[in-house]
Amino acid sequence: MWVVESRSVQREGVRGAARRALTSEIAVRAVELFVRQGFEETTVDQIAAEVGMSTRSLFRYFPSKEDMIVGDLVELGYAVAAALRDRPPGDAPWVALRQALQVCVDSLESSGQQRAAMLATTPTLRIAMIKKHQRWQELLAPQLAERLTGSETDLRAQALVASALSCLDVAATKWTLSNGSARLGALLDLTIAAVRA
Repeated sequence: MWVVESRSVQREGVRGAARRALTSEIAVRAVELFVRQGFEETTVDQIAAEVGMSTRSLFRYFPSKEDMIVGDLVELGYAVAAALRDRPPGDAPWVALRQALQVCVDSLESSGQQRAAMLATTPTLRIAMIKKHQRWQELLAPQLAERLTGSETDLRAQALVASALSCLDVAATKWTLSNGSARLGALLDLTIAAVRA
């Protein structure tokens, strides 16, 4: 019985890896089209043709065109939450948040300016990103509340997380507009310092 379960897990792992690889490939090709043609001007049919599948099949991987850009932000939120959870218990709340948000800094810098520019300048993507950030707040605030003492720890944690995510948004927008000439981490430090002043 153990061998059967092990093979089942292995098959699921292979299927899962294949699905993630295909999802990533679709997202990369979609971004290339968005950069060439513009986000609003690119249709889902064009993306499906670009990756060699039907529109219906494409929707099995992404529920919307916006998700091809922001879909992985939920997973990124889980990575930030894990980084926050791993911070030393003695870290001050802002220090813990800033260090956890380094996951986002690294992700944005590695994904390049094109995606960040679309997120900063396309209204429908901004709305989708704000929705993902709300999900991040649900993940991060309870963890941060555990680090706080005194009264209204939940309320204070929500405010701190919302502020930190706004700092990240402002820093990422400025970074995009600078065409990467400024360092995103340094910009995030400046925005956090401005809020804390």
